[in-house]
Amino acid sequence: MISRLFSRGPEVRLYFATDIHGSETCWRKFLNASKHYEADVMVLGGDMTGKALVPIVEEGSGRWSASLLENRHDFQNEDEVKEFEDAVRRRGYYPFRTDPDTLAELQSDGKLRDELFHKEMLETVERWMRMADERLPEGVECFVSPGNDDQLEVDEIVSNAKRVRLAEGQVVEFGNGFQMASTGWANRTPWDTYREEDEDVLLKRLRKMTSQVTAPPERVIYNFHCPPYGSGLDEAPELTEDLRPKHGGRSMVPVGSKAVREAIEEGQPALSLHGHIHEARGNTRIGRTLAINPGSSYEQGQLLGAVVNLDGKGKVKRFVLTSG
Repeated sequence: MISRLFSRGPEVRLYFATDIHGSETCWRKFLNASKHYEADVMVLGGDMTGKALVPIVEEGSGRWSASLLENRHDFQNEDEVKEFEDAVRRRGYYPFRTDPDTLAELQSDGKLRDELFHKEMLETVERWMRMADERLPEGVECFVSPGNDDQLEVDEIVSNAKRVRLAEGQVVEFGNGFQMASTGWANRTPWDTYREEDEDVLLKRLRKMTSQVTAPPERVIYNFHCPPYGSGLDEAPELTEDLRPKHGGRSMVPVGSKAVREAIEEGQPALSLHGHIHEARGNTRIGRTLAINPGSSYEQGQLLGAVVNLDGKGKVKRFVLTSG
């Protein structure tokens, strides 16, 4: 247990994870982490939703088939289908049952396919919020801030939850006078995602939030999905023009946000929390600020996170990166 690694004292213990991309296993682990790490505050960073549908096609006579990661699977009964559906959800995809005619229609109609994905994705978020309402321990505060890969409609669903608070675009308070500014918006990516914008526009967005902070820097957290440029928390494989990794993925380049870095240098919060770049797990200092990117291994069902003890007295000294 984390409590054996360092004592609680009068501090607030925060648990942070990010980039679970629709993984049912990671969401369940996130909810359980409050008890496991004895956290007072739970923060889920951006990119909580999945990226793809997985059709399970009825073949007749109780038989079904599906393809996952270019591998075909055949099922002889309902138990086998349910087991596969669970495996798909663990990886962060959305399984759905269909028949050959409907599947052919979906494959030929991009709009219809997008509508189905939208429906499955939002229904999953709604179910996750109900799960949080049922399972989060009393007294634990939980904040969610959607990321650049999350559609804007996700915000309303999160805001309607009972035990989860939407953090996007806001300065929220917790503990003994701590304040957290959050956004899932990022600088431009090659994939033209839902929440990305030019650096100058992003900087205005960040400053609009940070200007609302009234707590002293030692009691301030920035929860910005995109990591700061050149921090080591933003190293990703260099891509070719057709978006393939150069040199087998061995060539790494900084892809973080200069606006995020400027905002951190200006405000010097005690802590800044980031994600976005899954392979850039680590921590660094930017002036007095401890910056953390716990990374992501959602496809393996592994929840990477960080536990941070906040005492509000100065630099954050006690933290640990976690996996489980």
